[in-house]
Amino acid sequence: MANHRRAPRSIFRSGAVRAMAGRLSWGLGDQAVSSLTNFAVGLYVARELGTFAFGIFSLAWVTYGVVLNVSRGLATDPLMVRFSAVPEDRWRLGVASASGTAIGVGCVTGLISLVAGLAAGGPLGNAFVALAVVLPGLLLQDAWRFAFFARGQGKKAFLNDVVCGVALIPALFIAGRVGTVVAFVLAWGIAAALAAVYGWFQTGILPHPRELAGWLRNQRDLSVRYLVENVSNSGASQLRAYGLGAIAGITAVGAVRGAEQLLGPFLALLMGLSLVTVAEGARVLQRAPHRLKHFCVILGGGQAAAALCWGLGLLLLVPDSAGRWVMGSVWDSSSPLILPVTLAVVGASFATGAAAGLRALGAAKRSLRSQLIASLFYVTFGIAGAFLGGAAGSAWGVATATLTGSVVWWLQLRLGLRDYVPPSADEPTVVFEPIKEPIKE
Repeated sequence: MANHRRAPRSIFRSGAVRAMAGRLSWGLGDQAVSSLTNFAVGLYVARELGTFAFGIFSLAWVTYGVVLNVSRGLATDPLMVRFSAVPEDRWRLGVASASGTAIGVGCVTGLISLVAGLAAGGPLGNAFVALAVVLPGLLLQDAWRFAFFARGQGKKAFLNDVVCGVALIPALFIAGRVGTVVAFVLAWGIAAALAAVYGWFQTGILPHPRELAGWLRNQRDLSVRYLVENVSNSGASQLRAYGLGAIAGITAVGAVRGAEQLLGPFLALLMGLSLVTVAEGARVLQRAPHRLKHFCVILGGGQAAAALCWGLGLLLLVPDSAGRWVMGSVWDSSSPLILPVTLAVVGASFATGAAAGLRALGAAKRSLRSQLIASLFYVTFGIAGAFLGGAAGSAWGVATATLTGSVVWWLQLRLGLRDYVPPSADEPTVVFEPIKEPIKE
């Protein structure tokens, strides 16, 4: 019993702290590579295509964001929750099924994108046809990253993203010579596909798409809620982008996306934050449940402060001449939106701390409730702002929505921590609850 009482403090002993710091360091390194890659892609495309064509690319990008969150909700979010602290053989079985599920999601959504693109026609339709081709590779590469962090192998995720970034260099150069949105979408997707193949060599695990139905059946108690939560998040962004385009034109979409691109390192970090923080939050919960709130406050507050410093640096230190050199004509329409977009990222960054805590608790109902309310704010304020003030009004509306939504997230975390009941010594934690049926090889 004495050893059991001392266990909660072990997370803060030097060895545990060093281990956590090591995992977080590789997570931050991986996110830095991912962020810089997405940042470079967005800036290069904006510079080469101009505001209108960049608006088309942005619509394809936000659509990919929806599909990515479908894949994460169905495949890799349950993997992170239930396979982050399990024996290797169990992890390998889970990864085979989760990665196969990601491929299946890519094929199904790719077919939908293909049909939609052919129906739309024109430059926008062509962009969605190209997106259909690259979706399976994009989702598989993302699934490998989740798998590595679930196993505590952040170094491998880092190397996989480096491969993707290196492959993008010649791909973007060729796309720039072609000069079309389709070429840039294909370049982005082909680089991810090469990294996905490299992930197969890294793991030695062959994805099992045939296990999609079994995986969804076994994980349905988490995956359904995470799917709705994730899609409400990215779907809100897509609805806002489509609504802004319908109200103020595709050029307005390009202007807003250009301003968001300047905050790209933090937006990309937000997208992939659960790669590191959910697993680490789950470890804190197992060893010292009373410290989970502190972990979440430091996580959310630190990221919000960093986003604010970055945005203020853009406002105060970047002259217009430098902005035009980097982004071309997109800078003139995007630079007035930096302040509201920065505040939006600050609000979203602070909310991620609470979101990580709710995921670690396995409080899917509370995280779903928080996300639905926050998404409703996002769409309502973003589109209302577009009616009132075009691109600028929409940007300020979204800033208001994310700052308000972060209050909802933290309230739900407080309630979730109050309701949490630690398992007894002879019971497994809920976070790593075993699946209900064995996954076949």
